[in-house]
Amino acid sequence: MTVSQDLRAGVVGLGMIGGGVAVSMARNGRVPAVYDIRPDASSDLDGVPDPLGCPADVAGASDVVMVAVVDADQAREVIGGEKGLLSAAHPGLVVVLLATVALPVVHELGNLCARHGVGFLDCGVTPGDKAAENGMVAIVGGERATVETALPVLDDWAKKVVHCGPLGAGMATKISRNVITYGSWRTVAEAAELARAAGVDPARLAEVIDTADPEGRTLLQLLRLHGPDGTLPDAVGRQIEPLMTKDLDAARDLAGTLGVDVPLVEVVRTRARQTLELTLDEPRRPSGDDLHQRGLEMMDAVYGPGFSTAVQGSSDPFTDETVDYLFAQVWSREGLSVRDRRLLTLGVAATVGRPELVQIIAAGGLVNDELTPDQLREAVLHLAVYTGWCKATATQAGVTAAIDAHTASPSPTAQEQK
Repeated sequence: MTVSQDLRAGVVGLGMIGGGVAVSMARNGRVPAVYDIRPDASSDLDGVPDPLGCPADVAGASDVVMVAVVDADQAREVIGGEKGLLSAAHPGLVVVLLATVALPVVHELGNLCARHGVGFLDCGVTPGDKAAENGMVAIVGGERATVETALPVLDDWAKKVVHCGPLGAGMATKISRNVITYGSWRTVAEAAELARAAGVDPARLAEVIDTADPEGRTLLQLLRLHGPDGTLPDAVGRQIEPLMTKDLDAARDLAGTLGVDVPLVEVVRTRARQTLELTLDEPRRPSGDDLHQRGLEMMDAVYGPGFSTAVQGSSDPFTDETVDYLFAQVWSREGLSVRDRRLLTLGVAATVGRPELVQIIAAGGLVNDELTPDQLREAVLHLAVYTGWCKATATQAGVTAAIDAHTASPSPTAQEQK
């Protein structure tokens, strides 16, 4: 192993994170070799030398290289590209990925590095605005031996290094933290609107929270970015949106892989533009395969996990339109909640007297904890007055079948305890 004080460090990407990391290391006496697509990227970074010609040059001059780029494509290019880090790999080289990307990308890059005999760590960081002050937490995933090799360099720029587990664990932890961050922002946006509607200046809300919780910096970050007119500057919202949606998409991917239900993530991702007050442009509508996948996901969200399995792979035009239009575009609209649409649909099913349709709709409400058995029974009585007692008999039969099936199924908690 290389003696720790002789470890050479490198940084690829000199934005807010990478530039701050480079400054912290230089301040601690380990001046890094650096690269950025901007030739003058280090001109305002104290103690940081001029960028080298390409990532390969950084690899040749370093033992541990931090990669602080924006997204997965950039990470692939600077690590495995023609003049990437691996093109100049040498024994003992360790690559530390600071960018937040989806877990499959972490494993893809980790496997690529392993084939070249290079160590690889995924390393989420927070808070980014403290990078130049040796003030970030390094959230690391990877083999312990690789972490120990890189630790002296990580300690030069991080106030704390947390080894979360094997490869991918650091990114999963960072993604989970991002869920808390962006979920809190949505909560603050709604709370501020509620206060404003009640005639309260949201600044007073901030004052109360600041006094009660002086450490609630992240919670109030978006609110503090509002201008004097009480709105979020459009430029700020547009700057945040791609990072916010990228991180939330990563959370959705992780949740899907692990089979974890994350309704708040779905809500925050769906309403990202609304949270950031970006209302001038229509959000991009999914199309093609994305549209179909969204429809299948919404079917499962409406009627329970696995419901869409029966229609996957179908080439029937009616089924395709049901998935691509009814569920991907109508059920997915923001104007009404899934529960609102379920109640409307239950009313329609009651008018046609089809107990099997009523059962499917009612079962979805029970699975999603939107409606209790007592609420469904009350709905039957309410609908009977409007649809007639004969049709209500069919509604009662469907609701009762859904309740019986739901009650007979062991709860997730019970299953876990077995």
